[in-house]
Amino acid sequence: MPHQDAKKQKPIVLTIAGSDSGGGAGIQADIKAISATGGYACSVITALTAQNTQGVTAVHPTPQAMIQAQLDAVFSDLSVSAVKVGMLGDSETIRTVAAALRRYRPAHLVVDPVMVTANGDMLLAEEAVNCLREELLPLADVITPNLPEAAALLGAALPKRLDEVESLFTGLGQLDCAAVLLKGGFLQQESRSPDWLLSDNQVRCFDTPRVMTGNTHGTGCTLSAALACYLGQGFNMEEAVARAKRYIDQAILAGSCLRIGQGRGPVEHFFAF
Repeated sequence: MPHQDAKKQKPIVLTIAGSDSGGGAGIQADIKAISATGGYACSVITALTAQNTQGVTAVHPTPQAMIQAQLDAVFSDLSVSAVKVGMLGDSETIRTVAAALRRYRPAHLVVDPVMVTANGDMLLAEEAVNCLREELLPLADVITPNLPEAAALLGAALPKRLDEVESLFTGLGQLDCAAVLLKGGFLQQESRSPDWLLSDNQVRCFDTPRVMTGNTHGTGCTLSAALACYLGQGFNMEEAVARAKRYIDQAILAGSCLRIGQGRGPVEHFFAF
């Protein structure tokens, strides 16, 4: 038997999110992304969704006691290197998760403020937005909103042009969190797919060619999970974002030829294998 110190160590990354029965987003996408980018994935399920490539047909929130039990089970046994938070659903769940994160103090926290799916299905109650902003964002190393989520956080109109996106930078920089990775996938540009990292009063654009495909279900979940995994491996924020951006771009490209479901298909998380 090998000595304990000689055993291979992997960063343990916890995803706290909802389950997607279709397998393309949520907990399922997070576990795939964490595994593919070199981490060991564990999970806390905040809700069950009846979901496929065409949309969400039902949501069943996990009881708070069960969420707490999952959190305690993971943190009491596993040395968690990073945490990714996705779908929380309501204020009560946000408070339960935020209290646990304040108690256990993970080294890295990525918050994907999941509010609405790409198909327009609401995943966060409107009255919970303020709770998310006050309870969870101050704990995050980085939040990863898409354009509709950023607009909702700021109470602003949905930007459709680059100049309108840039007008959000000031408000996002004033949020009580260390950094913001603003995802520009919803921007109406045919050839480019820009994301912006706002940190230390600076803005860096990560701009890559857009892959023309309808298979983009779970891209936000996948990007934020990969980002958490790279932070857990010790990369600084800028390098972790660059690596996560390269990963999701390759996953989208490889997934563009997949034929899974009749709606918005998933990306190919394991393109490297």
